[in-house]
Amino acid sequence: MIENKVVLVTGGAGFIGSNLCEALLANNNVVRCLDNFDTGKAENIKELMTNTNFTLIDGDIRNLEECYKATKEVDFILHQAALGSVPRSINDPITTNDVNVSGFLNMLVAARDSKVKRFVYAASSSTYGDSKSLPKVEDTIGKPLSPYAITKYVNELYADIFHTTYGLDTVGLRYFNVFGRKQDPKSSYAAVIPKFVMQLMKHDAPVINGDGEYSRDFTYIDNVIQINLLAISTDNKASLNTVYNVAYGERATLNQVASYLKEYLGEYDHKINKISVKYGPARAGDIPHSLASIEKAKQNLGYAPKYSLQEGLKIAVQWYWKNL
Repeated sequence: MIENKVVLVTGGAGFIGSNLCEALLANNNVVRCLDNFDTGKAENIKELMTNTNFTLIDGDIRNLEECYKATKEVDFILHQAALGSVPRSINDPITTNDVNVSGFLNMLVAARDSKVKRFVYAASSSTYGDSKSLPKVEDTIGKPLSPYAITKYVNELYADIFHTTYGLDTVGLRYFNVFGRKQDPKSSYAAVIPKFVMQLMKHDAPVINGDGEYSRDFTYIDNVIQINLLAISTDNKASLNTVYNVAYGERATLNQVASYLKEYLGEYDHKINKISVKYGPARAGDIPHSLASIEKAKQNLGYAPKYSLQEGLKIAVQWYWKNL
Protein backbone atom coordinates (compact mmCIF):
# COMPACT_ATOMS: atom_id res chain seq x y z
CA MET A 1 0.00 0.00 0.00
CA ILE A 2 1.24 3.45 -0.86
CA GLU A 3 0.80 6.26 1.60
CA ASN A 4 1.44 10.01 1.68
CA LYS A 5 1.37 10.22 -2.13
CA VAL A 6 -0.63 12.45 -4.44
CA VAL A 7 -2.95 10.31 -6.56
CA LEU A 8 -5.31 11.47 -9.29
CA VAL A 9 -8.40 9.33 -9.85
CA THR A 10 -10.13 10.21 -13.09
CA GLY A 11 -13.80 9.33 -13.06
CA GLY A 12 -13.46 9.52 -9.30
CA ALA A 13 -17.17 10.14 -8.72
CA GLY A 14 -18.09 6.98 -10.58
CA PHE A 15 -18.72 3.51 -9.21
CA ILE A 16 -15.16 2.17 -9.26
CA GLY A 17 -13.45 5.56 -8.99
CA SER A 18 -15.23 6.64 -5.81
CA ASN A 19 -14.38 3.35 -4.12
CA LEU A 20 -10.74 3.83 -5.08
CA CYS A 21 -10.78 7.38 -3.68
CA GLU A 22 -12.04 6.04 -0.33
CA ALA A 23 -9.35 3.36 -0.18
CA LEU A 24 -6.56 5.81 -0.98
CA LEU A 25 -7.75 8.33 1.60
CA ALA A 26 -7.95 5.59 4.23
CA ASN A 27 -4.21 5.14 3.79
CA ASN A 28 -3.32 8.83 4.22
CA ASN A 29 -2.84 9.72 0.57
CA VAL A 30 -3.76 13.04 -1.02
CA VAL A 31 -6.48 12.33 -3.58
CA ARG A 32 -7.64 14.40 -6.53
CA CYS A 33 -10.86 13.42 -8.23
CA LEU A 34 -11.44 14.54 -11.83
CA ASP A 35 -15.00 14.02 -13.06
CA ASN A 36 -17.47 15.75 -15.37
CA PHE A 37 -20.47 13.98 -13.77
CA ASP A 38 -21.80 12.60 -17.04
CA THR A 39 -22.01 9.20 -15.37
CA GLY A 40 -20.40 9.95 -12.00
CA LYS A 41 -22.57 11.03 -9.08
CA ALA A 42 -22.00 13.66 -6.40
CA GLU A 43 -23.54 11.34 -3.79
CA ASN A 44 -20.71 8.83 -4.37
CA ILE A 45 -18.14 11.29 -3.01
CA LYS A 46 -20.36 13.29 -0.65
CA GLU A 47 -18.70 11.85 2.46
CA LEU A 48 -15.23 12.56 1.05
CA MET A 49 -15.78 16.28 0.50
CA THR A 50 -14.98 17.19 4.12
CA ASN A 51 -11.65 15.35 4.02
CA THR A 52 -8.82 17.88 3.73
CA ASN A 53 -6.81 15.38 1.65
CA PHE A 54 -9.53 15.21 -1.00
CA THR A 55 -9.96 17.65 -3.89
CA LEU A 56 -12.68 17.57 -6.52
CA ILE A 57 -11.91 18.94 -9.98
CA ASP A 58 -15.07 19.31 -12.05
CA GLY A 59 -13.59 18.77 -15.48
CA ASP A 60 -13.61 16.70 -18.64
CA ILE A 61 -10.79 14.49 -19.96
CA ARG A 62 -11.70 15.67 -23.46
CA ASN A 63 -10.27 19.07 -22.46
CA LEU A 64 -6.46 18.89 -22.49
CA GLU A 65 -6.00 21.99 -20.35
CA GLU A 66 -8.17 20.49 -17.61
CA CYS A 67 -6.09 17.32 -17.81
CA TYR A 68 -2.90 19.37 -17.30
CA LYS A 69 -4.47 21.11 -14.32
CA ALA A 70 -5.44 17.80 -12.74
CA THR A 71 -2.06 16.10 -13.25
CA LYS A 72 0.16 18.89 -11.91
CA GLU A 73 2.47 17.55 -9.15
CA VAL A 74 0.73 14.16 -9.13
CA ASP A 75 2.64 10.99 -8.26
CA PHE A 76 0.26 8.38 -9.66
CA ILE A 77 -2.85 8.27 -11.84
CA LEU A 78 -5.68 5.75 -11.62
CA HIS A 79 -7.53 6.40 -14.86
CA GLN A 80 -11.13 5.19 -14.54
CA ALA A 81 -12.90 7.86 -16.60
CA ALA A 82 -14.67 6.35 -19.60
CA LEU A 83 -18.05 5.85 -21.18
CA GLY A 84 -18.81 2.21 -20.44
CA SER A 85 -21.50 -0.06 -21.86
CA VAL A 86 -21.52 -1.97 -25.13
CA PRO A 87 -25.09 -0.87 -26.01
CA ARG A 88 -24.22 2.80 -25.39
CA SER A 89 -21.28 2.52 -27.79
CA ILE A 90 -23.47 0.91 -30.45
CA ASN A 91 -26.05 3.70 -30.09
CA ASP A 92 -23.46 6.50 -29.99
CA PRO A 93 -20.01 5.40 -31.22
CA ILE A 94 -18.77 8.96 -31.77
CA THR A 95 -19.14 10.11 -28.15
CA THR A 96 -17.76 6.80 -26.87
CA ASN A 97 -14.69 7.28 -29.06
CA ASP A 98 -14.26 10.94 -28.04
CA VAL A 99 -14.21 10.06 -24.34
CA ASN A 100 -12.49 6.69 -24.40
CA VAL A 101 -9.85 7.36 -27.07
CA SER A 102 -9.33 11.13 -27.38
CA GLY A 103 -9.83 11.64 -23.65
CA PHE A 104 -7.46 8.77 -22.86
CA LEU A 105 -4.82 10.25 -25.16
CA ASN A 106 -5.19 13.64 -23.45
CA MET A 107 -4.55 11.99 -20.09
CA LEU A 108 -1.46 10.18 -21.38
CA VAL A 109 -0.04 13.41 -22.77
CA ALA A 110 -0.73 15.27 -19.52
CA ALA A 111 0.77 12.41 -17.48
CA ARG A 112 3.88 12.41 -19.65
CA ASP A 113 4.38 16.16 -19.48
CA SER A 114 3.68 16.29 -15.73
CA LYS A 115 6.23 13.51 -15.18
CA VAL A 116 3.75 11.25 -13.40
CA LYS A 117 5.47 8.16 -11.99
CA ARG A 118 2.87 5.65 -13.13
CA PHE A 119 -0.35 5.58 -15.14
CA VAL A 120 -2.71 2.73 -14.19
CA TYR A 121 -5.81 2.53 -16.36
CA ALA A 122 -9.08 0.64 -16.61
CA ALA A 123 -8.93 -1.72 -19.56
CA SER A 124 -11.73 -4.17 -20.37
CA SER A 125 -12.44 -7.84 -20.89
CA SER A 126 -14.38 -6.75 -24.00
CA THR A 127 -10.96 -6.63 -25.70
CA TYR A 128 -11.10 -10.43 -26.01
CA GLY A 129 -13.88 -10.01 -28.57
CA ASP A 130 -14.76 -13.14 -30.53
CA SER A 131 -11.92 -15.21 -29.08
CA LYS A 132 -13.49 -18.52 -28.03
CA SER A 133 -10.65 -19.74 -25.83
CA LEU A 134 -11.38 -20.14 -22.10
CA PRO A 135 -10.02 -19.05 -19.75
CA LYS A 136 -9.02 -15.72 -21.27
CA VAL A 137 -5.24 -15.24 -21.21
CA GLU A 138 -3.81 -11.75 -21.70
CA ASP A 139 -1.75 -12.51 -24.83
CA THR A 140 -4.62 -14.10 -26.81
CA ILE A 141 -7.38 -11.78 -27.97
CA GLY A 142 -9.91 -11.89 -30.79
CA LYS A 143 -11.71 -9.42 -33.02
CA PRO A 144 -13.64 -6.69 -31.13
CA LEU A 145 -17.43 -7.01 -31.19
CA SER A 146 -18.44 -3.41 -30.40
CA PRO A 147 -17.23 0.19 -30.69
CA TYR A 148 -16.63 0.13 -26.92
CA ALA A 149 -14.33 -2.88 -27.25
CA ILE A 150 -12.37 -1.13 -29.99
CA THR A 151 -11.82 1.94 -27.82
CA LYS A 152 -10.53 -0.11 -24.89
CA TYR A 153 -8.12 -2.02 -27.12
CA VAL A 154 -6.86 1.27 -28.58
CA ASN A 155 -6.17 2.39 -24.99
CA GLU A 156 -3.81 -0.56 -24.56
CA LEU A 157 -2.01 0.24 -27.82
CA TYR A 158 -1.58 3.90 -26.85
CA ALA A 159 -0.32 3.00 -23.37
CA ASP A 160 2.30 0.70 -24.89
CA ILE A 161 3.46 3.39 -27.32
CA PHE A 162 3.73 5.98 -24.54
CA HIS A 163 6.00 3.65 -22.61
CA THR A 164 8.25 2.69 -25.53
CA THR A 165 8.38 6.21 -26.97
CA TYR A 166 8.30 8.46 -23.90
CA GLY A 167 9.18 6.16 -20.99
CA LEU A 168 5.85 6.56 -19.17
CA ASP A 169 5.20 3.53 -16.96
CA THR A 170 1.70 2.14 -17.45
CA VAL A 171 -0.40 -0.78 -16.23
CA GLY A 172 -3.67 -1.84 -17.88
CA LEU A 173 -6.30 -3.66 -15.83
CA ARG A 174 -8.80 -5.64 -17.90
CA TYR A 175 -11.88 -5.57 -15.69
CA PHE A 176 -14.29 -8.49 -15.86
CA ASN A 177 -17.89 -7.52 -14.94
CA VAL A 178 -17.23 -5.53 -11.77
CA PHE A 179 -20.09 -5.16 -9.27
CA GLY A 180 -20.66 -3.86 -5.76
CA ARG A 181 -21.60 -0.86 -3.65
CA LYS A 182 -22.29 2.43 -5.43
CA GLN A 183 -22.93 0.80 -8.81
CA ASP A 184 -25.84 2.70 -10.36
CA PRO A 185 -28.98 0.60 -10.94
CA LYS A 186 -30.98 3.45 -12.44
CA SER A 187 -29.00 4.26 -15.57
CA SER A 188 -30.49 3.24 -18.90
CA TYR A 189 -27.19 1.40 -19.39
CA ALA A 190 -27.05 -0.14 -15.93
CA ALA A 191 -24.96 -3.28 -15.44
CA VAL A 192 -26.88 -6.50 -14.98
CA ILE A 193 -26.44 -7.03 -11.22
CA PRO A 194 -27.65 -3.63 -9.92
CA LYS A 195 -30.38 -3.64 -12.57
CA PHE A 196 -31.65 -7.03 -11.38
CA VAL A 197 -31.43 -5.91 -7.74
CA MET A 198 -33.58 -2.85 -8.38
CA GLN A 199 -36.12 -4.81 -10.39
CA LEU A 200 -36.44 -7.50 -7.72
CA MET A 201 -36.77 -4.93 -4.93
CA LYS A 202 -39.67 -3.38 -6.88
CA HIS A 203 -41.18 -6.86 -7.33
CA ASP A 204 -40.60 -6.61 -11.08
CA ALA A 205 -39.41 -9.61 -13.06
CA PRO A 206 -35.75 -9.26 -14.15
CA VAL A 207 -35.34 -9.51 -17.92
CA ILE A 208 -32.40 -11.58 -19.14
CA ASN A 209 -31.14 -11.04 -22.68
CA GLY A 210 -31.04 -14.44 -24.37
CA ASP A 211 -31.59 -17.76 -22.61
CA GLY A 212 -29.62 -16.83 -19.48
CA GLU A 213 -26.85 -19.33 -20.17
CA TYR A 214 -24.28 -16.70 -21.18
CA SER A 215 -21.63 -16.77 -18.46
CA ARG A 216 -19.42 -14.14 -16.88
CA ASP A 217 -16.52 -13.91 -14.45
CA PHE A 218 -18.22 -11.46 -12.06
CA THR A 219 -15.74 -9.50 -9.93
CA TYR A 220 -16.52 -7.83 -6.61
CA ILE A 221 -15.35 -4.22 -6.19
CA ASP A 222 -12.94 -4.93 -3.33
CA ASN A 223 -10.96 -7.30 -5.56
CA VAL A 224 -10.65 -4.44 -8.05
CA ILE A 225 -9.49 -2.02 -5.36
CA GLN A 226 -6.85 -4.52 -4.29
CA ILE A 227 -5.26 -4.85 -7.72
CA ASN A 228 -5.31 -1.10 -8.39
CA LEU A 229 -3.39 -0.50 -5.17
CA LEU A 230 -0.97 -3.30 -6.03
CA ALA A 231 -0.41 -1.81 -9.49
CA ILE A 232 0.56 1.62 -8.20
CA SER A 233 2.61 0.36 -5.25
CA THR A 234 4.70 -2.42 -6.79
CA ASP A 235 8.42 -1.69 -7.02
CA ASN A 236 8.99 -4.55 -9.47
CA LYS A 237 9.71 -2.88 -12.81
CA ALA A 238 9.18 -6.19 -14.61
CA SER A 239 5.52 -6.06 -13.53
CA LEU A 240 4.86 -2.79 -15.37
CA ASN A 241 3.99 -1.84 -18.95
CA THR A 242 1.65 -4.71 -19.57
CA VAL A 243 -2.01 -5.66 -19.02
CA TYR A 244 -3.64 -7.88 -16.42
CA ASN A 245 -6.97 -9.63 -16.11
CA VAL A 246 -8.93 -8.46 -13.07
CA ALA A 247 -11.43 -11.11 -12.02
CA TYR A 248 -12.08 -13.82 -9.49
CA GLY A 249 -11.32 -16.67 -11.87
CA GLU A 250 -14.71 -18.40 -11.82
CA ARG A 251 -17.76 -17.95 -14.00
CA ALA A 252 -21.51 -18.04 -13.45
CA THR A 253 -24.46 -17.85 -15.83
CA LEU A 254 -26.96 -15.02 -15.72
CA ASN A 255 -29.57 -17.56 -14.60
CA GLN A 256 -27.38 -18.41 -11.61
CA VAL A 257 -26.88 -14.74 -10.76
CA ALA A 258 -30.63 -14.11 -10.82
CA SER A 259 -31.15 -17.13 -8.57
CA TYR A 260 -28.55 -15.94 -6.05
CA LEU A 261 -30.06 -12.45 -5.97
CA LYS A 262 -33.55 -13.81 -5.38
CA GLU A 263 -32.21 -15.91 -2.52
CA TYR A 264 -30.23 -13.12 -0.83
CA LEU A 265 -32.87 -10.43 -1.31
CA GLY A 266 -35.52 -12.91 -0.23
CA GLU A 267 -34.00 -12.83 3.25
CA TYR A 268 -35.21 -9.22 3.49
CA ASP A 269 -38.47 -9.65 1.57
CA HIS A 270 -39.94 -13.14 1.16
CA LYS A 271 -42.09 -12.07 -1.80
CA ILE A 272 -38.95 -11.77 -3.91
CA ASN A 273 -38.40 -15.54 -3.79
CA LYS A 274 -41.55 -16.03 -5.87
CA ILE A 275 -40.62 -13.66 -8.72
CA SER A 276 -39.96 -15.38 -12.05
CA VAL A 277 -37.32 -14.25 -14.53
CA LYS A 278 -38.33 -13.14 -18.03
CA TYR A 279 -36.28 -13.62 -21.18
CA GLY A 280 -35.72 -11.26 -24.09
CA PRO A 281 -33.68 -11.28 -27.31
CA ALA A 282 -29.90 -11.64 -27.11
CA ARG A 283 -28.04 -8.34 -27.09
CA ALA A 284 -25.85 -7.22 -30.00
CA GLY A 285 -22.12 -7.15 -29.24
CA ASP A 286 -22.33 -9.46 -26.22
CA ILE A 287 -19.63 -12.05 -25.69
CA PRO A 288 -21.27 -15.44 -24.96
CA HIS A 289 -18.83 -16.62 -22.30
CA SER A 290 -16.14 -14.95 -20.26
CA LEU A 291 -13.69 -16.49 -17.79
CA ALA A 292 -10.37 -14.99 -16.81
CA SER A 293 -7.02 -16.53 -16.10
CA ILE A 294 -5.64 -14.45 -13.21
CA GLU A 295 -2.31 -16.29 -12.97
CA LYS A 296 -0.32 -13.40 -14.47
CA ALA A 297 -1.70 -10.92 -11.91
CA LYS A 298 -1.07 -13.38 -9.09
CA GLN A 299 2.53 -13.98 -10.12
CA ASN A 300 3.54 -10.44 -11.08
CA LEU A 301 1.53 -8.31 -8.66
CA GLY A 302 0.64 -10.66 -5.81
CA TYR A 303 -3.06 -10.34 -6.62
CA ALA A 304 -5.17 -12.53 -4.34
CA PRO A 305 -8.91 -11.82 -4.80
CA LYS A 306 -10.78 -12.38 -1.53
CA TYR A 307 -14.41 -12.18 -2.63
CA SER A 308 -16.19 -14.77 -4.74
CA LEU A 309 -19.37 -13.93 -6.66
CA GLN A 310 -21.62 -15.23 -3.89
CA GLU A 311 -19.67 -13.51 -1.10
CA GLY A 312 -19.69 -10.25 -3.02
CA LEU A 313 -23.39 -10.50 -3.85
CA LYS A 314 -24.34 -10.95 -0.20
CA ILE A 315 -22.46 -7.76 0.74
CA ALA A 316 -23.76 -5.83 -2.28
CA VAL A 317 -27.36 -6.87 -1.61
CA GLN A 318 -27.06 -5.64 1.97
CA TRP A 319 -25.74 -2.27 0.72
CA TYR A 320 -28.50 -1.89 -1.87
CA TRP A 321 -31.19 -2.81 0.66
CA LYS A 322 -30.00 -0.01 2.95
CA ASN A 323 -29.40 2.59 0.25
CA LEU A 324 -32.00 2.16 -2.50
